[in-house]
This record gives sequence, structure tokens and C-alpha cells, in this order.
Amino acid sequence: MTTLAPDRTHPALALRAVRLKQGLTLRALAARSGLPFSTLSKLENGKMEMTYDKLLRLAQGLGVDIAALLAGPPEVEAPPAGGRRSVSRAGRSAGATSDVHAHQYPAADLLGKLMVPIIIEVRARSVAEMGGMVRHSGEEYLYVLSGAMELHTDLYAPLRLEAGDSVYFDSGMSHVYVRVSDEPCKVVCVCAGPGIQRLAQTAAKAWKLSPPADQDPA
Repeated sequence: MTTLAPDRTHPALALRAVRLKQGLTLRALAARSGLPFSTLSKLENGKMEMTYDKLLRLAQGLGVDIAALLAGPPEVEAPPAGGRRSVSRAGRSAGATSDVHAHQYPAADLLGKLMVPIIIEVRARSVAEMGGMVRHSGEEYLYVLSGAMELHTDLYAPLRLEAGDSVYFDSGMSHVYVRVSDEPCKVVCVCAGPGIQRLAQTAAKAWKLSPPADQDPA
């Protein structure tokens, strides 16, 4: 069996630490998260990529903030003096896709961002289909580009949002996006806070969600 390098920021090591702290076996966590035992074993041993969809289900199953599975503070690189920019061409952003959503990460090449923009195709039709709600430290701005969705939280009644509607909210509330339109629903989400910055940095590095090689550098 291969072992992970001694990197305290590796999500696999954080997952194992949180699971053991709660006294859970891999089979118990499999039942909670809906992920197969074999998948969890591979994730903990670094033999499978920790995608956003798996991270979401694990955080829900363990009842923890996503940031708890991204151990340690992000290695924030100070932006150079003068200014910097990142251009994302249509269809060329780094991304992650699952049955319940598709994410695109513009500006994935910039580390230490104050804000993390995400373009999301909302596919799940219910909270149950998403596997429950998720939370992370920081704040979030959501703007609906097309279709219609509901924002479910643990503090408010479901909020219906249609194309052109937007909402700004505390990401520390447990929340989830649910599609309610027949046509595809696409939203742009801008997140700020240390938890989401760890997620974005892990996506760019550990999950290899970096821009394609042919993306324009300008």
C-alpha cells in the first residue's frame, strides 16, 4: 500500500484526521456520506483525486465545515505591486463536473485571491439529491444567469431566484442550490473568506483543476 507524503495540507490526511477524531470507521463514514467504502479507502490513501463533489459529500457526512477537510491555512502569495489580471476565455476555464452540478473556476491560476468566482450549472432538483447542505466561512454573492433555482439555508425559508435575481449571504449558514426550472440553470457565484480560498487553492493544485495549456496567458 502506498503512503502519502508528509504534507499536512493534503485533503486525504485531513479527512483521516477528522474521521478518527469522530471515532468513525470507513464503513460508518461510507454509510453517512453515500460514498462506497472502496472509494473512501482510495481517497484516504491518496489513490484517488479529491474532487469537489466528493469533498461536499464528506463534509456533509462528517457534519463539518468544508475548511476542516482542507487542513491548515492557505499559502497566500502576496500579489505583485502594480496589478495583476487573469483572462478566462469562453469554455476554457478549469472545471469540475458531477451529476448534481458543474463548476467552472475563472482565474484559477491566481493564488491568494480576495474573491473566488465560480460559474455553476445547477442540476440537483432537491436538497436530498445534493446529499444535504454545506457551509464554509466567509460571504457569498449569487447572481442567476439563466433558468431558476432555490437557495435553501438552515435559517430561512427556501428563496426562489430567477434570471437577473441575486442574493448576498453569509456562507457560514448551511446552504445549497436547487434547480426549479425545466430549462438549464446557470449562476455566477463570488465567494470570499479563508475557507473558500483553501478550496480554490486545493482545486488549482491538489485536484489539478488548472487552466488548459492553450489558455491565453494575457
